[in-house]
Amino acid sequence: MAGYIADFFCYRAEDHSDLAINQALSQICPILGTVCIKRLGRSQEISGVCAVRQVTSGSPNTICCPIRLYADDYKILKIISQKAFGKTLNLYSGKEAVKRAREERGAIAVFGHGWGGELQLPQRSGIGSYSVDWILAKLDEEGCLEEISAIEVQTIDTTGNYHASRDALLDNREMVKSTVGLNWENVSKRILPQIIYKGQVLQRETLCKTGLYFVCPQPVFDRVIARLGGKLNLPEFPAGQPGTVHFFSYDFDKTTELNDGEMVPLVFQEEYCTAIHKVQEAFANIALPKSEIYRSAIERVLYGESQYRAIRL
Repeated sequence: MAGYIADFFCYRAEDHSDLAINQALSQICPILGTVCIKRLGRSQEISGVCAVRQVTSGSPNTICCPIRLYADDYKILKIISQKAFGKTLNLYSGKEAVKRAREERGAIAVFGHGWGGELQLPQRSGIGSYSVDWILAKLDEEGCLEEISAIEVQTIDTTGNYHASRDALLDNREMVKSTVGLNWENVSKRILPQIIYKGQVLQRETLCKTGLYFVCPQPVFDRVIARLGGKLNLPEFPAGQPGTVHFFSYDFDKTTELNDGEMVPLVFQEEYCTAIHKVQEAFANIALPKSEIYRSAIERVLYGESQYRAIRL
């Protein structure tokens, strides 16, 4: 595989403004306001890569860093909070929300990624954990826990490496091809199993009345739905029910012309709600290829294409 870096420290790779160049040299993530937390393999150098694209014509810019989805001051958390709880309440970090709820007649306590401290969950036997990326806890006017909602955020892992692309952007803001690819196998190996498992765990929580929210870039959403056999395989359920998964997809804004020095905004693309058990059923029902695929492949190698066709006739 081969590809390019598309978004670097939150600015387009093609952006030659002083702002974009200085942002990369500072190695500060504009969303977090701190040093970029992504690191490169053994060297542990700071990455700064937010999105990549393949060399194939028409290949989309695909977000590979989940932090990029938290643009606009974690706007996505506010949107999901309003959808899950049916009202607009301010979001506060962990314990701070109790006091704020009493002052403001309700508030949302946020846990995850530096907000509110780590929730002490039991250890899961085997591989993986029970934790999700974000927990939103709705508190009433007395500061009492009333309802919870959970959010899992996934982008896509990369294969190969983008060292050459990164170094060229840092040295002279030049776009150079590298061996970076997109690890779509993780849709089956990691992303979907996590959705199913964590969705089932949350189904056992009496205060989790609206299921699991799953946020991802549009290309990832498309791959997940395709792997599950398409939407016809996943009946849509009304939002706001336990035992469901709400897919929320985002993508870079492709309609607005930007000047150098402007970050590409993210725009909401699609929401789709279905039941966790339907996701599990669709994941288990893999579409198999025609029979005898191994035999056919072996015969083609052994006898060549023309003789293979004669055998088959």
